[in-house]
Amino acid sequence: MELQKSSIAHSILRRGLPAVLGAAGGFGYYYFIGCTSGASPITSSPWASTAYGALLGFVAAGGWRPEQQSQEEKA
Repeated sequence: MELQKSSIAHSILRRGLPAVLGAAGGFGYYYFIGCTSGASPITSSPWASTAYGALLGFVAAGGWRPEQQSQEEKA
């Protein structure tokens, strides 16, 4: 039971941390470079920019792809 909790926490951390870092990057992009005229739908809003960054971080981390089990875990 202990091993299963650890693997679940590892999976959440492995996918959640890049999403949080992506969200921070998206907000940073809005804050430092963002569009002030409102012409760009992503960079003119802090919410959209942060959500887009989080999505990119999640996908870059492997997003929806299931994690591979090692040979030891299968046996």
